[in-house]
Amino acid sequence: MNIETLAIHAGQDIDPATGSVIPPIYLSTTFERAADGTFPQSYMYTRNANPNRTILERCLSALEDGVECAAFGSGLAATMSIFQALRPGDHVVAPDDAYHGVSRLLREIMARWGLTYTAVDMTDLGAVRAALQPQTRLIWIETPSNPRLKVADIEAIAGIAHDVGALCVVDNTWATPVQQRPLELGADLVLHATTKYLGGHSDVLGGAVVTRELSPIFEQVRFLQANGGAVPSPFDCWLLLRGIQTLAYRVRAHAENAMRVARFLASHPRIERVHYPGLETHPGHAVATRQMRGFGGMLSIEVHGGEGAAMAVAGRLQIFTRATSLGGIESLIEHRASIEGPESKTPPSLLRVSVGLEHPDDLIADLEQALAE
Repeated sequence: MNIETLAIHAGQDIDPATGSVIPPIYLSTTFERAADGTFPQSYMYTRNANPNRTILERCLSALEDGVECAAFGSGLAATMSIFQALRPGDHVVAPDDAYHGVSRLLREIMARWGLTYTAVDMTDLGAVRAALQPQTRLIWIETPSNPRLKVADIEAIAGIAHDVGALCVVDNTWATPVQQRPLELGADLVLHATTKYLGGHSDVLGGAVVTRELSPIFEQVRFLQANGGAVPSPFDCWLLLRGIQTLAYRVRAHAENAMRVARFLASHPRIERVHYPGLETHPGHAVATRQMRGFGGMLSIEVHGGEGAAMAVAGRLQIFTRATSLGGIESLIEHRASIEGPESKTPPSLLRVSVGLEHPDDLIADLEQALAE
């Protein structure tokens, strides 16, 4: 079944009680037991499971062609569940260009718990192999990466992980299942910050882990979900399902707009570099063409003149909003190094751009006037 159909129907049955086409919001925190002490509807307490979360998890699992999904209250909560499913003393190979929240989680929280990690350039397969240790249990991929849009070869890295008995996890937030299917390329788990493109409207926080097969690591993720309690509310799940229904069409439009914007910026004399895998000049273009079905709605630019020039450009924009996050219908721009803090490796001249669904001509005109002064 095609993803457009799955996004509308997967996990979403007609409500048997009322015939409602759209699932109702089940706000109850607790559910009735039968006289014999069992739970005939399989629900006991909303922290453990809730009908809206069940529908969301079934839908996300179908979109990624997985067997099961665990939904969380944020992308970082989902990420932490994977790292906490490992053991103290285990080793992780992680990207040197990644969402700064993941790097901080490994460096400042999980390290105290005894988890070690090595950050490498995931585009260099030799460096990935060299980073392996006897205790390596997981290789974490983020592709395209945040914020420099490096493209990692999922199939090759999954093979490296499996050769040493390690798991391969892919953060698929930026590409979405519309434009990249990591489980089909050999990944074991897929992570999403559902806050972004899946929700799509900048109004709900969430995260999810989808697994290719049932395994002890996913069972532990599910255990942590229920017992750690970092779960989305029923209304959050309902909002995410509403967003997912238009996911395929939104993502393709985001990508079309991003390509238009990237080509304009690549030819502008005030732009030093454009990071977008859809451009033929991008070093990961060949890999992206092979493993993606589109190049996404995210890009980054480096402005001639350093941090001051970059800040000035962002400050003159009128349609783009200066704000954190991405994947919503509106276009956003952000100076990443100042957000990431003193540990940031992001160039100070870099602006991260989430290209929205406004008309591309208007976005380009806005960028043109901001770059002209």
